[in-house]
Amino acid sequence: MTAADVEAFLDGFMPMQLQRENIAGAVVLVVKGGKVLAAKGYGYSDVEKKTPVSVDATLFRPGSISKLFTWTAVMQLVEQGKIDLDKDINSYLDFKIPATFPQPITMRNLMTHRPGFEEQIKDLINREGMPMASLHDNLVRHIPARIFPPGTTPAYSNYGAALAGYIVQRVSGKPFNEYIAENIFQPLGMAHSTFVQPLPADLKPLMSKGYTRGSGKAKPFELVEQAPAGGLSTTAADIARFMIAHLQDGRFENAQILRPETAELMHSRQTGLVPALNGMCLGFYEESRNGHRIIGHGGDTVYFHSDLHLVPDAGLGFFVSYNSAGKGDISPRSALWRHFLDRYFPFTPPAIAAPASAKADARTVAGRYVPSRRSQTNLLKVANAFDQPAVTALSDGKIKIDSFKDFSGEVKTWQEIGPLLYRAENGQELLAFRRDDKGRLQLAPNFPAVVYQRATLQDNGPLNRALIEFALCVMGLTLLLWPVGAYVRRHYHQRMEISDGTQQGRLWIRLVCALDIIFIAALAVVLSSAEPGDLSEKLD
Repeated sequence: MTAADVEAFLDGFMPMQLQRENIAGAVVLVVKGGKVLAAKGYGYSDVEKKTPVSVDATLFRPGSISKLFTWTAVMQLVEQGKIDLDKDINSYLDFKIPATFPQPITMRNLMTHRPGFEEQIKDLINREGMPMASLHDNLVRHIPARIFPPGTTPAYSNYGAALAGYIVQRVSGKPFNEYIAENIFQPLGMAHSTFVQPLPADLKPLMSKGYTRGSGKAKPFELVEQAPAGGLSTTAADIARFMIAHLQDGRFENAQILRPETAELMHSRQTGLVPALNGMCLGFYEESRNGHRIIGHGGDTVYFHSDLHLVPDAGLGFFVSYNSAGKGDISPRSALWRHFLDRYFPFTPPAIAAPASAKADARTVAGRYVPSRRSQTNLLKVANAFDQPAVTALSDGKIKIDSFKDFSGEVKTWQEIGPLLYRAENGQELLAFRRDDKGRLQLAPNFPAVVYQRATLQDNGPLNRALIEFALCVMGLTLLLWPVGAYVRRHYHQRMEISDGTQQGRLWIRLVCALDIIFIAALAVVLSSAEPGDLSEKLD
């Protein structure tokens, strides 16, 4: 892994990928041994002006990688004794999170994505020029329902991260933006980084445009109202300093942003559903691969898509950010990272024979599963009927999961290598099945901030879709047969002898059917015409 070899690898990979995926531009940076090993921009930050991407003078929006700065700030206050990881977070707030469950939510729950909140996306991302609420007002206005007892169920939460950022603001006595600038950006020399939105005048000319597809028009700057969860704007060169600091136990050059013992605690595994799978650290999540323990975080806004990976035992940091959603057929950042690992850390997983119970186990786990990261008490619950991985048992004891695909778009096949532990055939990805405290099956992917729960009859997606289609058919026929019935009666000179009350009831039924169909049709139009992320962006 030399600078020349890494640059040659990237030069051979990135231009082809940008063209194939219809992405305007990207930046890639690799640090090793406390220094930048290789860094380069590809494509354009402004397609119309043909402005090339620069490592140190082009700002990208790394989305939820912003959370790592929020969590680092939290840990700074933990080591100062101002935040207790296991104390009720309500004690730090000037408003209250409702006590839905006996257990209080703690900062540790927030940092491991186990506060138990449902998914809440309203007013998460808006376009520049739209009114923007303060962090306090946004959090008070959009408190999500609590659907799991805290500490029990991983369910990735942007609200939880934003709440932690507000606690940093409350405890430190400084606005969140100022605290991060004074205690992280300035010590590390991150001169081109900010959480301020819209951008300050001196940084605005450096901001890359965002695109749905590189061949399309540039989009407005995105305003992330829950800024601690995803509002950062930064350059790759600045991110390098942050990565080096975390790889060196909180130290970068003469600056120490975390004590070594605090950094070690932050990077250590805290929770996990299955020992063989990746777990959550304090803010970072494990993503071990190719025989190395890896921690990191991904980030998505509507238009920008990024990854940050740290390989502590190799002193390696890797950052990539794309300024376009692209075609969306595959995850370009995942493809780049896995090819990078395979080149510099080649690895062949050991062959493991399937247990004798493989066929029976496959039949046991077959079925549909609902993600824990979901809306459950609002209108968006309807999406749950369409977001259900289906596990199919194969005759040889292997399984397939329809939504888990490889880079060619083919559904992966999984082989059991241990009790309810599965590995991708011809790969090294893992997943497992387990039972919760009620004995209900769960599908645990190798991403520790979500779990899939076995769908009940009430949650079953195909059944719910069939019921919706049946109801729409009945309502449509009700409206369609109204004029048909009138025509038939007129043709045969027959009148319908019914009471006035019944007649009014029939009119109300038709009116309700018409309103329901209009609403569902309008919702379908909005969903089909929305750009990627407009209605469902989650700052992953």
